[in-house]
Amino acid sequence: MKFGYARVSTQNQNLDLQVDALQKEGCDEIVEEKVSGAHKKREKLDDLFGKLRQGDTLVVYKLDRLGRSTKQLIELSEWLDENDIELVSIRDSIDTSTPMGRAMMRMLMVLAEMEREIIVERTQAGLKAARKRGRVGGRPSKDKKDVERAIKLYESGEYSVPEIEEMTGVSKPSLYRYLKKKQAQAQSVE
Repeated sequence: MKFGYARVSTQNQNLDLQVDALQKEGCDEIVEEKVSGAHKKREKLDDLFGKLRQGDTLVVYKLDRLGRSTKQLIELSEWLDENDIELVSIRDSIDTSTPMGRAMMRMLMVLAEMEREIIVERTQAGLKAARKRGRVGGRPSKDKKDVERAIKLYESGEYSVPEIEEMTGVSKPSLYRYLKKKQAQAQSVE
């Protein structure tokens, strides 16, 4: 079966152009959705993935209708490939049922992977340079007095963790991390 997917980002946008192109492409069923591509949760697209079976074809007007980021598109493309489902993008002239279409998708995937690796490399280099200058990443540590007060309140057993959070400004995860650290120090002394 040929399934079409049409998406626009807002309720007041019109799907007619995409739907017309999908009908012309001969789609048996067309799923329409009005939600931003930035949303990870797109219910109608998720439902459509549940319907797709080996040998089916997913048709879109443009690739950006499926995902906003290259990463999303790569993950989707890999899932379609693993499940033997073809992808056709009308405007991008990609049809993975043809050797040229598969080659184009693979080139896009290679470029996306290279882009990810370059970003990781730059991030690592930036962190290394910052450490060299004495800077450390992460959130600033809580004031030592607030932490000690939070630990004492916790150990007293008179207050709940949410009450301690409210009184000291030390979050639940931080409190437990400091408690664990204190316990480890006490054990190393023994």
